[in-house]
Amino acid sequence: MTDPGDPLPLAQALIRCASVTPNDGGAQEVLAATLARLGFTIHRLRFGEIDNLFARLGTEGPHICFAGHTDVVPAGASNWRSDPFGGEVRDGVLYGRGACDMKGAIAAFAAAVAQHGRPNGSISFLITGDEEGPAVDGTVKVLEWMRANGQIPDFCLVGEPTCPVRLGDMVKIGRRGSVNMTIEVHGTQGHVAYPQRADNPVHRLIATLDALTSAPVDAGTDWFEPSTLQVTSIDVGNTAANMIPASARAALNIRFNDAHSGASLTAWVRATLSRYAERFDLEATISGESFVTRPGPLVDILRRAIERAAGIAPRLDTGGGTSDARFIANYCPVAEFGLVGATMHKTDECVPVAELRDLTRIYRDIIAAFLP
Repeated sequence: MTDPGDPLPLAQALIRCASVTPNDGGAQEVLAATLARLGFTIHRLRFGEIDNLFARLGTEGPHICFAGHTDVVPAGASNWRSDPFGGEVRDGVLYGRGACDMKGAIAAFAAAVAQHGRPNGSISFLITGDEEGPAVDGTVKVLEWMRANGQIPDFCLVGEPTCPVRLGDMVKIGRRGSVNMTIEVHGTQGHVAYPQRADNPVHRLIATLDALTSAPVDAGTDWFEPSTLQVTSIDVGNTAANMIPASARAALNIRFNDAHSGASLTAWVRATLSRYAERFDLEATISGESFVTRPGPLVDILRRAIERAAGIAPRLDTGGGTSDARFIANYCPVAEFGLVGATMHKTDECVPVAELRDLTRIYRDIIAAFLP
């Protein structure tokens, strides 16, 4: 029988489930069986075509939740040195899709619970199969279920791979927001030799984009770097060299800090467009708002526990892309801490077994710090 305090067997078992979004591949059943043996009450929550899991050990407070995802991105290129869903250990390194992002961290936290024993309070797992996908039927829906059933924790730790160089060197206490926009400027089609008879939408679109990109969006805030606007596409679809087109389109993305909201940035782009074009369409999709869990008692507990266990003071950071922490922040304080993220989503994704066991030890100490 395998040692429940060793994360390696569970990490291998999870990797061997080909849980490419939206398929679960049996990954959550593997995790549920492990958690049930540790005494957790298991709730399987399926929304749409997505399998999710909530499990809790204990009924009293304080309540700390570990959040993560069992779904992974596709293996991609075929030049893996081993089966991407084989969970092979070679020269002390565990290989496989999800080893780093983030089946390894899930296994480490489960092993940490086994090492710690029954808590003075409650430990829970919020595990989705929809983080790498649209994120519609995953963490968002589970959180709604948790609120309706009185399961919202006092603090949540997301096990995303946050460390850039060395295990313990970074904790994410927030994330930038993200909004995607598509712009279509309408003009009047005509002959290039008679521009007075036409209204060139390309010129209007270029003037708009120049106004949007000619100066920084902002200078940054206390916990965030400056917001960034990137034009990702310009498309006219005009195959004629002597014709002014009827419309011109562009797409852009803004990664924004806590000085803005998705709605305020959409209003800014709309107002800028109005200065250069009379007729246009603007569509905006907000992937997530910015959030930050400002340093305080809970962040201090987390930071000190990591420093004691890892021998390094973690830097508090808000950079990078989005994660499901953006949804959790609407319900409780949240931070992110996990493995070194050097190989996530790459060919030959991997994690040293020693690092996986070190993360387990750090998670055990975090549990002990929150639930002494």
